[in-house]
Amino acid sequence: MAFEDRLSSLRKEKKLTQQDMAAKLEIARTTYASYEQGHRQPDFETLKKIAGLFEVSIDYLLTGNTSNSSPDEMWEEFLDPHKRIFFKDLLDAPEEKIEELIKFWEIIRDRDKNK
Repeated sequence: MAFEDRLSSLRKEKKLTQQDMAAKLEIARTTYASYEQGHRQPDFETLKKIAGLFEVSIDYLLTGNTSNSSPDEMWEEFLDPHKRIFFKDLLDAPEEKIEELIKFWEIIRDRDKNK
């Protein structure tokens, strides 16, 4: 089940409308609807609010995993808009491109250590 499906399911379990959720999150109903349609992803702060409203972890919202919970700080870092763009591109990258990127990163990291 994808994030948008879990979000919709949790909302319906609580017998809330999309408008109810938007009001609770202090966002436009169209913005909330776009989360359930998979057209947009909420930012970290909104995810925290959603998790709190449904009394679930951010892990559960994003992955469906109920057995462990990652610290909020990890999700905040991972969901940073600049890093998200980077990781989104990696999801579709072939393995050899990922390996090449790791080598580039190691060169940059090592260069900066020597400064």
